[in-house]
Amino acid sequence: MKITHYANPARFNRLSARLIPWLAWPAGLLILAGLYFGLFNSPPDYQQGETVRIMYVHVPSAWMALFIYTTIAIACVTGLIWRHPLAFICARAAAPIGACFTFICLLTGSLWGKTMWGAWWVWDARLTSVLILLFLYIGFITLHQAFDDSARGERSAAILAIIGFINIPIIKFSVDWWNTLHQPASIFKMAGPSIHSTMLYPLFTMGLGFIFYFTVLLLFRMRTLMLERRVRIMRMNELHQNSMD
Repeated sequence: MKITHYANPARFNRLSARLIPWLAWPAGLLILAGLYFGLFNSPPDYQQGETVRIMYVHVPSAWMALFIYTTIAIACVTGLIWRHPLAFICARAAAPIGACFTFICLLTGSLWGKTMWGAWWVWDARLTSVLILLFLYIGFITLHQAFDDSARGERSAAILAIIGFINIPIIKFSVDWWNTLHQPASIFKMAGPSIHSTMLYPLFTMGLGFIFYFTVLLLFRMRTLMLERRVRIMRMNELHQNSMD
C-alpha cells in the first residue's frame, strides 16, 4: 500500500489514533530509562566529572533539533513539488517541537559551557549555527502566521525552510571546518564511537525515546491543525452562504 493512501485526512486520523497509544508508552519508558542510566548508573567523566551528565539531555536534544528540521525541509519539498495534502500540515506541526528541542539544546549547552569554559555563551561556530537554527524555526512559525491567505503562508515558510536547510550540514561539520571550543564528534565517526558503552547506551536510549516522543507530539499536532483547518473552512463556507442569502 502506498503512503499516499494515508493522504486522505480521514484515513490519517484513524491510523494516528491507533498509533499514538503504542508510541506514547515506549516514549515514556525509554526517556525514563535513559535518564536513570544517564544520571544515576553511568560513571562520571575523567575530565568533566559529574558535569558530563548534562550531555544525556543536551546531545539527544541536538540530534532532534537537526532531525526535525530535516523532516520539515523534506515535508516542504514534498508539499511544493508533489502537492501532498498533509505535507505542509506535517511541517507546520513539527516546527514548534523542533524549536523547543533546539532551545533545550542551547540551554543545556550553556549550563555545560559555564562549568567547562567559565562562560554561559561564546560565539563558537557550533553554538552560533545552532542559534541560527532556532531563528529559522521561529521564522518558519512566524511566516505561517504573517499572511491572511494560508496558502501563501505555507509556500513562503516552505521556501524559507528549504533555503535554511543549508545550515544543517554547517552545524554538523562546523567542528571540522573551523577551530572551535566545542568538542569534535565522538559518536558518529568513521572509526566508531570513542566514548564508553556505559555512556553510549543511555545516549541512544534517550535519543530513541525523544524520537518516539516527537512522533506522538507530531501526530497530536497534525490532528489538531487538520481540525482547525476543517473548522475554518466550515466557517468560511457559512459566511459565504450567508452573503449569498
